[in-house]
Amino acid sequence: MTRPEPPRWSQNEFKRDLDRAVEIFRARRLTEPIEQYREDFDLAVGRIKELMARTGNLAEAPTGESPEALELLTNPEMRAALRYLAGPPISEDDLKTLADIPSLAPSRLASDAATVTRIMEVIHESLDTRRFPWMKDGSSPGEKEIHAAVMASASLMAAQRVQTSRRHADKEHQEGRIQRYLRLIGLTQVEPRPIPTIREAPNPGEFCSECQLGQRKADIVIGLADGRIMPVECKVSNSALNSVTRLNNDAAAKADQWIVAFGRDHVVPSALLAGVFKLHNLEAAQKAGLTIFWSHRLKPLGQFVR
Repeated sequence: MTRPEPPRWSQNEFKRDLDRAVEIFRARRLTEPIEQYREDFDLAVGRIKELMARTGNLAEAPTGESPEALELLTNPEMRAALRYLAGPPISEDDLKTLADIPSLAPSRLASDAATVTRIMEVIHESLDTRRFPWMKDGSSPGEKEIHAAVMASASLMAAQRVQTSRRHADKEHQEGRIQRYLRLIGLTQVEPRPIPTIREAPNPGEFCSECQLGQRKADIVIGLADGRIMPVECKVSNSALNSVTRLNNDAAAKADQWIVAFGRDHVVPSALLAGVFKLHNLEAAQKAGLTIFWSHRLKPLGQFVR
């Protein structure tokens, strides 16, 4: 059987699809409801206010000897509020690194008061003194200072929550779209499973969703009619700067590893894109061996797969 070459796009073709992808991204963001942000903001205000009340406006930082500290750290929402007191906010992974602990599991914290103390010390030392100026000079904060600090902290928390929700929603939307399309053109969806070798891959005419392909996870793996497999990475970028990470440092890097692991004759690494990308990053990823398709134009993907 003659093996068709995956499509390769010219600069003009990339620009055409990129312009359309950006247009769709703008339209979606401009019509996005703001209710979710308002709800997240109100919840964050409540958590920061509770935190301030339970710590004497942060002046009475609880230690590992205090049941209050353990209660705050084992409640995921209150632990998030604590992390957002820092300037800049500390991620959970960074908190574990800075406090030199392997886990934030409640059972671990409950059995080790010294660990709880270290975590609270990290948070206290990382406090954003621009938001909480009274912590720098030891003064008593006024109502206006407390209100400003609560609003600023809640805004940070809510904005990050919305960004995270957007990423998850965009990914789910994109993956759902390609799965529906593949079923529509006659492919059969099968259960995902680890694929250490070509032998465990979906058969020709089948595909599976997120699974371990070699040493890396793939969003979609398609079994092509000629026996090759086509892993598809679904990537949504909200900025041209972010596109370097999403496309070149992630999808193209995976493509290179899959080609090494399975052989260029057996795998067709691909990416399904939506959102904002830099033109030269698209060209660089294609040159590196990544086949590129777009969420708004699935027909070329279908033509190649069939």
